[in-house]
Amino acid sequence: MINEIYDVIVVGAGHAGCEAAAAAANMGSKTLLVTMNMQTIGQMSCNPAMGGIAKGQIVREIDAMGGYSGIVADKSAIQFKMLNLSKGPAMWSPRTQNDRMQFAEEWRLALENTPNLDFFQDMVKSLIIENNKVVGVVTSLGISIKGRSVVLTNGTFLNGLIHVGDKQLGGGRMGEPRAFGITEQLVSLGFEAGRMKTGTPPRVDGRSLDYSKMEEQKGDENPQKFSYTDTPKLTKQLSCHIVYTNETVHDILREGFDRSPMFNGTIQSIGPRYCPSIEDKINRFAERNRHQLFVEPEGWRTVEIYVNGFSSSLPEDIQIKAMRHIPGFENVKVFRPGYAIEYDYFPPTQLYHTLETKLIENLYFAGQINGTTGYEEAAGQGLIAGINAHNKVHDKGEFILNRDEAYIGVLIDDLITKGTEEPYRMFTSRAEYRLLLRQDNADIRLTEKAYDLGLAKEDRLKKVHEKVEKSNELEHFLKETSLKPGIINPILASIESSPVDQAYRAAQILTRPNMTLHKLEEIDFIKEVSEQYEEEIKEQAEINIKYKGYIEKEKENVAKLNRLETIKIPEDFDFTKISSLSSEAKQKLTKVQPKTIAQAGRISGVSPADINVLLVYLGR
Repeated sequence: MINEIYDVIVVGAGHAGCEAAAAAANMGSKTLLVTMNMQTIGQMSCNPAMGGIAKGQIVREIDAMGGYSGIVADKSAIQFKMLNLSKGPAMWSPRTQNDRMQFAEEWRLALENTPNLDFFQDMVKSLIIENNKVVGVVTSLGISIKGRSVVLTNGTFLNGLIHVGDKQLGGGRMGEPRAFGITEQLVSLGFEAGRMKTGTPPRVDGRSLDYSKMEEQKGDENPQKFSYTDTPKLTKQLSCHIVYTNETVHDILREGFDRSPMFNGTIQSIGPRYCPSIEDKINRFAERNRHQLFVEPEGWRTVEIYVNGFSSSLPEDIQIKAMRHIPGFENVKVFRPGYAIEYDYFPPTQLYHTLETKLIENLYFAGQINGTTGYEEAAGQGLIAGINAHNKVHDKGEFILNRDEAYIGVLIDDLITKGTEEPYRMFTSRAEYRLLLRQDNADIRLTEKAYDLGLAKEDRLKKVHEKVEKSNELEHFLKETSLKPGIINPILASIESSPVDQAYRAAQILTRPNMTLHKLEEIDFIKEVSEQYEEEIKEQAEINIKYKGYIEKEKENVAKLNRLETIKIPEDFDFTKISSLSSEAKQKLTKVQPKTIAQAGRISGVSPADINVLLVYLGR
């Protein structure tokens, strides 16, 4: 295999690397996945969970595109919750708690059953570059492996440095060596590099905890799943628990601040804004006398517990002493302390939207190397990088998801256009078209694209077409069915809604606040028809009816903005020659080199006046 020339070489087998390798191989590329340790493929380095706010939408999009994350998450799930159900459907976000060991096992089994995919265990220390094009990799054993494209998904391993109090250890994860050589080579080739920080909480022995002092958090009564395929639904679930810190815990933690790498200057890189360490929380939010912690099981058959919300790089003795003053943790036994890790990343403005680097042809970056945080964000990038690496070496067109098509499109456009100086995390608020990008319609949005790429089979596309057809049928029934006052008024009274004095269509009644299709099913003849459809069909029809006006408005806004997407900016355009542009706009536009006027308009520091100048200039 070392003498073969691969179409795609993927470096790193975390969430980005696994999705990149699967996509390229499933599209027909001869693919090699190189990892430092075959036993940690698909490892959940931090919390044992997938999805969450906006992240759950990304997992569903990956699944609709033929990726594996949703399938693996379903097969290893120990709990399912749909978050934000009290809000509108644009905010609903699926999340699973997962069995950490089973998750990694399912990933490895899925990849081993993927045709065209080879594996090799070694560290990649450098790239083989010829005429500004990558043509292979060199491992620490001195082995040269040729490839027509390379996808780097190095996670936190590039010059990784672990901090526990005043102790520093070289590593990409606790107990695993760091990777070196790639950063230095890329910087010598002209790439800009930086440092970021992330952290992880202690893992503790669940047998030493008193759960009676905690608040139980059960999964959904009728759990759903991520994948649109026939993955199993959960029939039993494990509970998580909620507990709170207190002033005593905070006071003990403060005792270690002088030995904290965060406060004594040892760590200077920026950590994730929305997932701060416990010491950062009590320092930044000193007015709060408690912080919420989630006590999360690591799997069906293990006693290991993940203390979500207690991420820390304080000395291990301080961590243990403080935890023992948390209710239920009085006798806690610690498997391993929390730690912080610093690692190299490359500002993503150095990439095209395909995730190919601008400096080196056929070289792609995906995951934390681009400054993101989170399994889901990494997996989404890996999928797109794998698709485009395959397309490039087979002389096919680039594949890009737009901001109105997927959260993955929002993620990549934000990275490439705006860059990031702190670990980037996806939120629903980052998507201006979030009502179009719901978790329930990812298959409708993306399956046809996956089919065209060869990532989805015909039966899957047929299933999506049937879903649309049946939801349209149910919508039509509700729009045509008339309800007389005597039938509907008792139901309206039960939700404290004003009575009607004439007949109304069922669809009109459904648009009322607090009215649901489930409530309308109290009417026998509506229930008789509705029961013929699956829950996801009913959900789709109800959303389409209740939010039709808002959805149409968003589609109009998309159409307006897409006009600017069609106005292309020539490659290597010299923005400095346009004297009417502001100095900041010239600088930012030159750095990012946007491909369209719409992308230029999303760059921080480029004003509407600058865009008008560009439009006039290009119009000439």
